Formats: sequence, structure tokens, C-alpha cells
Amino acid sequence: MRPMSFGQGGPQSQWDPWKPHSQQQPWNGGGDQTPDWAALAEASEARNKRRRLLFIGGGALATVAVGAAVAVAVVSANGSGGTSDDSASRLPSAADIPSGSASAPSFAPTSAPPPLDPKDFVSDKKKDTAALGPDLLFPGTQLTMGDTVYKKGPKADTGTCSSAAGGTLPKVLTDNGCTRLMRVTYTKDGIAVTVGVAVFDTAAEATKAKGQADTKSIVKALSGGSVKPFCSGAVCRSTTNSYGRYAYFTITGFTDGKDVTEKDTAVFSAGDDLAEFAFRQIRRRGEAQASAAATR
Repeated sequence: MRPMSFGQGGPQSQWDPWKPHSQQQPWNGGGDQTPDWAALAEASEARNKRRRLLFIGGGALATVAVGAAVAVAVVSANGSGGTSDDSASRLPSAADIPSGSASAPSFAPTSAPPPLDPKDFVSDKKKDTAALGPDLLFPGTQLTMGDTVYKKGPKADTGTCSSAAGGTLPKVLTDNGCTRLMRVTYTKDGIAVTVGVAVFDTAAEATKAKGQADTKSIVKALSGGSVKPFCSGAVCRSTTNSYGRYAYFTITGFTDGKDVTEKDTAVFSAGDDLAEFAFRQIRRRGEAQASAAATR
């Protein structure tokens, strides 16, 4: 038998690019031993294509795995045994979620009731029910106004107002329904002042009486005890005013019977002090009753 030549037939293995253990015949540069470059290029292209397919397939599997993990996490967060549909059913609808433009709830304004007016309680006998008397309006044995101290003298109280008034005042008091007239006299350094407070049923009556009084409408000076009669024939100074259902008057003069002139400023000051004190006491009477009514 004719021996085989190198590279022809026989059991010699051929190199297969897909078989890692295949052997490539050595190339000696001889004619038939030249590598098949076209076949090698096709094999290399096939390997690259296969590798790209593997990468694409692996990425898709990874994406599916991440999606599954997220789904499991959502289900776990909504409790065991729940489903994603159950979770969605428990979420508030779009209508239930407050929008950014929703306005804050409004509440009806509240306010405290207005404070009671003290003057109301001394403007009508139906409200002015507190105890009343000369010693309640003018308490104590003396009165201090600023730096001046007046000694309290005699007092009087009558339901017949005209009997304690002089000049044109009796008619004014009677016509307007005066029900009571209280008087108290104070003295200081030879000057005496009688302050009189007339009581009416309403503020309108007291205001009318004040308006009808004139320069000849005077309250009678009250003397007694250590206070000698005054203003019985001498010229004296008088004042008239009102607050609520009360009209108050003063008459001031010298205890020695001397006439009062415009230069006698001490007489004017004494009369003004007692008129101011009468006003304060009537106002305080209203304040006390308003305060008591507010706490009931």
C-alpha cells in the first residue's frame, strides 16, 4: 500500500473553533496547508454573535428578577396574604386627597359680651336697687380731696324734696318727680358747703330738672351742731348738675355770714370739691352694681 502523505486522509484530527480541545495542524507554508481564512472569519463572527445574544438574554433575566423583587416588596408592605389590588383599594381616591389650593376651615368669629355700663345701673330705679342713704353716699367723718380735708357735719334725708330746696328749685323738683333729697354739710376754715342729692325714677327726669334749674334754684344750707347757720341772707355760691337718675346741688358760703365774692377762690374750690365728690360717689354706685351683675 502506498503510504499516506502528510495532510491527506488518515485519523489526524481537524481544528474546530467550537471544540476547545481540537488541534490545528501546523502550518508549514506548503500549498495545501494554508489556513482557510474565510472559514476562520465566519467562525469568529459566529462566536461574537453568540456572545451578544448571551449578554442580551442575561440583562432581560436580571430586569425580570428586579421587577419580581419590587413586586414582592410591595405585597409585603401591604401585609401578608394581600394582593396589589387590595392595596390599591385602600388608597384614598383623588377626590379624597386635599389639593394644594384647598382653603383652611373657617370658624364663626367669637367675641366676649360687651362690658356692662355702670351708668345704666344708676339711670333707672328698676336697676338701681342697692341700699341708699346719706352715710352711704358720703361715708366717714371727713373728706379728703387732694391736699384739702373737710370735716363732715350734719346730715338730713327727706322724701319731700321741696322742703329742702329754696328759690325756684322746689317747683323744679316737684314737676319732675323728685322722690328723695339727701343733704350733708362739710366745713373747713370758716367755709361751709351743703351738698344735696335729689333722686328721680329715671335719668330723663333728672336731666330735665337740671335743665330747668336756674341761678335762683338752690338747695337749702344745712346747719346744726358745731355748724352755725349760713347762707340764710348772705350771698353764696351754688352749683347744679346730674348723673343718671340723680341731680346734685351745692351751696357754699362763710359761716360768719359774709357775702361771697368772685375773689373768694377758696369758696369756689370747696363747692367744686363737694360737687366732684358727689359725682364720683354716684358713679361708683353704678360700678359696684354693674360688677355684681356681671358675676351673677
